[in-house]
Amino acid sequence: MYELVFWRYLEGFYLNHQEVYEAIIEQQEVAGLEQLPTIVILNRINSVFSKWDKVDENSWKNPNGKGAFQVEATPQSIQIDCYGTEGKTMNLLVDTLAEFKCPLYDPQVPERYDEMSE
Repeated sequence: MYELVFWRYLEGFYLNHQEVYEAIIEQQEVAGLEQLPTIVILNRINSVFSKWDKVDENSWKNPNGKGAFQVEATPQSIQIDCYGTEGKTMNLLVDTLAEFKCPLYDPQVPERYDEMSE
């Protein structure tokens, strides 16, 4: 499994990414994060991956190759667990969330890919 996590900071806030990630995983609300339009984001992911099989409300499977992913949304974050998913598919997910100004936090590295990264 490869995990992709997304959130937006409120203007003027910039927190420790790892601590934010840990709070998100525990489904805790984090002061300094924006509320996300999660239904709109899920609808957009569904549109982008319309040729994929929708396994359930938040899971997709590639019918023509390898890979599947599951999306878990909280009011402040989107977490995508990728299973055997190719890099180009993960990049498409990252690009889709970028449309909503939600940069990727990659907990495997760990690194957040936004304009404020050091």
